[in-house]
Amino acid sequence: MARVIEVSEGYLATETIETVAPTPESAFEAGVALAGIHALGAPGFGSPPAGWDGPNYIGTQVELCIPRESWFDFYASQRVLFFVEKAVALGTLSLSDAQEVACLMDELKAVDFPGEPARIHGDLWAGNLLFGKSGPVFIDPAAHGGHPVTDLAMLDLFGAPYLESIFSGYVSAGNAPAGWRELIPLHQLHPLAVHAVTHGAGYGRELMRCAGRVRRALL
Repeated sequence: MARVIEVSEGYLATETIETVAPTPESAFEAGVALAGIHALGAPGFGSPPAGWDGPNYIGTQVELCIPRESWFDFYASQRVLFFVEKAVALGTLSLSDAQEVACLMDELKAVDFPGEPARIHGDLWAGNLLFGKSGPVFIDPAAHGGHPVTDLAMLDLFGAPYLESIFSGYVSAGNAPAGWRELIPLHQLHPLAVHAVTHGAGYGRELMRCAGRVRRALL
């Protein structure tokens, strides 16, 4: 993560990162570094960073961070359905589509999603991964205790330079969850629901296509 220089109420200054063109080698290094962050762990799924009792944000949107023992319980209620309901209220997702997503979440309760809470970035699109002269740097996190595939899935959803090299670096660290690739669509439901709220109905349609992929992969 970028080193914090100064912080006060409503103000945060971090070091300047002089960026360079990414390479397969630096992308691999980013994957290794991400695995190291995840390995730090967290007290529970949804737990905010230690000492933080304020709201959690993804972009401009407030998210809930109420710790739960079950990852899926946390993810379904505080991430996917939380933003699905907002999208319905804004008219960027139909009520029938929202009900379909809710049914999918209910059916997935029967699936076992093992693993301990990881300390995840939480908003890891490519713009929050900088390739600096001294190596990759992660910025602007929505940090909380979660499932490690959440970060990998967002990189996959919005694209990242040398994505397969990032994945290879991550896997080389030895802590990649079993079957992680087939879990990617499930973890993309949350950012797609967020974008249905912030960027319109096109993302609502993509959310439903992704929900179909989840059903085919996991049910």
